[in-house]
Amino acid sequence: MKENPSGTKDVELVEKLSEKVKKVKSEIAKVIVGQDEIIDQLLISLFSRGHCLLVGVPGLAKTLLIKTVSEVLDLKFSRIQFTPDLMPSDITGTEIIEEDAVSKKRNFKFISGPIFANIILADEINRTPPKTQAALLEAMQENKVTAAGVTYQLPQPFFVLATQNPIEQEGTYPLPEAQLDRFMFNLWLDYPSFKDEIRIVETTTSEYKAKLDKILNANEILEFQELVRKVPVADNVIEFAVKVANMT
Repeated sequence: MKENPSGTKDVELVEKLSEKVKKVKSEIAKVIVGQDEIIDQLLISLFSRGHCLLVGVPGLAKTLLIKTVSEVLDLKFSRIQFTPDLMPSDITGTEIIEEDAVSKKRNFKFISGPIFANIILADEINRTPPKTQAALLEAMQENKVTAAGVTYQLPQPFFVLATQNPIEQEGTYPLPEAQLDRFMFNLWLDYPSFKDEIRIVETTTSEYKAKLDKILNANEILEFQELVRKVPVADNVIEFAVKVANMT
């Protein structure tokens, strides 16, 4: 019986992925108390090439969680604070006129916006009008940005994590279905348990400062994303998923 080098490598990758996920969660736990299920779903989304929308009341560490995840992963991170006056070009980038020092000729030069990163924190995404929200649509679906008729590829991997406040709706713009459809998960952050809250208070009122190690780099994440695509799925599981989708 011939050995399958590809199959052997995949088994090794599965073991490596399991190991890395444990280390990532261990590093995140240095800063974030509890929220194990949310962290699991964030990582599932990352390795499945998806995006996440985190919904929760203020003070539940949504932004801190995303920032901590970005610090554990050796990736370029951008935070975009969504406000009513934010313009699409503030996200994608804009063209400026640049003059050549020798020829004195003027040319347009594209200055890339904060969307050109691996992890994007779209903070309070529903605070900006639909026109600006739409600037994310092409990026989230096709991993590219089109500006002035020119298409620019975004760095890989590309992962959008957006936050939203569910209670304060004054001056907000509900996300349209087309935008919501770009998110793989809509994660609801709930209040921590009594024990977790005690630990949070103890941690945040002391001199403790966590030192986070970089666990995963871009190449490793891309490798794991390819591995996830190779996982075989039984027909009855696919049928069940389609039935659930049809019922909703």
